[in-house]
Amino acid sequence: MKFDVTKNGTSAVLTIKERKLDVSVSPELKGEFILLCRPQLTTLVVDLSAVEFCDSSGLSALLIAERQMRQNGGEVRLAGVHKKVLSLLKISQLDKVFPIFDTVAKAQKA
Repeated sequence: MKFDVTKNGTSAVLTIKERKLDVSVSPELKGEFILLCRPQLTTLVVDLSAVEFCDSSGLSALLIAERQMRQNGGEVRLAGVHKKVLSLLKISQLDKVFPIFDTVAKAQKA
């Protein structure tokens, strides 16, 4: 799985560089979220601008990050969500769980 992590104090940006967020990449992504979501991190922005497709295993990975961050008093924000992925988030009502922003910059400022 291809991704970048940029840390800046108590916040981090994880940029996913895959077209599909599915069963082929979600186990590695879950592991990365578990390593990344520590108590000292208050904000995690997940940049999904390259992701054009997401299935239930991809949503599960995002929910692991959300649960870890919430337990530590932090928040996961999604940025650059493709129209099809946004539709899935709305259908599953996860648009109420994750704050969604057009860009990483807007997510970081919120």
